[in-house]
Amino acid sequence: FQWAKVCWSFQMGSAYQFHSWRVFVLVCAFPSVAAIAALTTMPESPRFFLENGKHDEAWMILKQVHDTNMRAKGYPERVFSVTTIKTVKQMDELVDMGGEATAWHQRWRIKLTNLFHQVWGNFLTVFNPEYRRTTYMMMAVWFSMSFSYYGLTVWFPDMIKYLQKQEYSSRTKVFIKEKVEHVTFNFTLENQIHRNGEYFNNKFLNMKMKSMVFEDSLFEECYFEDITSSNTFFKNCTFISTLFYNTDLFKYRLINSKLINSTFLHNKEGCMLDFSDENNAYMIYFVSFLGTLAVLPGNIVSALLMDKIGRLRMLAGSSVISCVSCFFLSFGNSESAMIALLCLFGGISIASWNALDVLTVELYPSDKRTTAFGFLNALCKLAAVLGISIFQSFVGITKAVPILFASGALAVGSFLALKLPETRGQVLQ
Repeated sequence: FQWAKVCWSFQMGSAYQFHSWRVFVLVCAFPSVAAIAALTTMPESPRFFLENGKHDEAWMILKQVHDTNMRAKGYPERVFSVTTIKTVKQMDELVDMGGEATAWHQRWRIKLTNLFHQVWGNFLTVFNPEYRRTTYMMMAVWFSMSFSYYGLTVWFPDMIKYLQKQEYSSRTKVFIKEKVEHVTFNFTLENQIHRNGEYFNNKFLNMKMKSMVFEDSLFEECYFEDITSSNTFFKNCTFISTLFYNTDLFKYRLINSKLINSTFLHNKEGCMLDFSDENNAYMIYFVSFLGTLAVLPGNIVSALLMDKIGRLRMLAGSSVISCVSCFFLSFGNSESAMIALLCLFGGISIASWNALDVLTVELYPSDKRTTAFGFLNALCKLAAVLGISIFQSFVGITKAVPILFASGALAVGSFLALKLPETRGQVLQ
């Protein structure tokens, strides 16, 4: 929730502020609401109808899928015909709850216990001897891809932010033992360090202070009014007969400083958090947006070529190319070059994810498919958390180690993917 830290607000009056993160939350809620509405128009799966004894409804769904596929392939005249339907075991009631004499909490405990045993039993079926090797291979592929993809994509914006901060710090101007008297400052002060300065009867009016540090300095009979600051601190400074009016120079910015006959009046209200890197924050969102936008062509291409080149070739080939593009990130010397390589990585690696999703669905029979897919997705999230935690620890230290980790994981994933069976053209179970 990095966006929640951005205290971009519109001042309305003297005390009321409308913070934009609330608008952001509302906007992000719209797709979820639209998805919920869309779910109401989607039919149930044929297997669900068969498990509940609704054979006619299952037949209608299968016919709808058949007709849609035939129209897409250019054979709308094909007639859907079914000679036999392999019925599945209908869902039974959980257990005998003991009748009305049993307390409600006991009935719920029995129901939940039985449900847990059902879920655990379904989970163990994906490790049956006939699926065990496939499951272990899929676990390794899912883990390696998730570890590298999420770790790299979350680490990258922070690395860009760090590089920007380093470049910004390299341009810092330092002033030592300056003496300023009877001067009015009404312009922006940015990225400066002032040490052992003396300021007498100066006015700081209607201005911004960004990344300013005053160390061991003296302010006497000075006046601060309408000051907006970020990453600005006064360290070991002394303020004598100084007035702060309508500023955001809260006392936590005055580190080990002395206030002698000095007053704070009408401090600015609202967000008291300090954000010094609005441009860096913008860059984080912009890089994330570009990375997300880059997957669009990859989604389109993978959808068109999935059946032509096969799942395994797409999975392994995309992983290899992603590994190479990831490796070249270490040679990026500019922000634009690294962002371009990241977009290339995202656009190529999405084909791996699409192939992996299809392969996971087709490798398991319908009664084990959702269990296997859910378990592998849970493993994917665990690998993502692990990758993000490890990669983030190297921000500001080195970029070679995260890139080597990601490249190595993708190389392992592409090698293991070639050991999986091809499902293109195979009849699903």
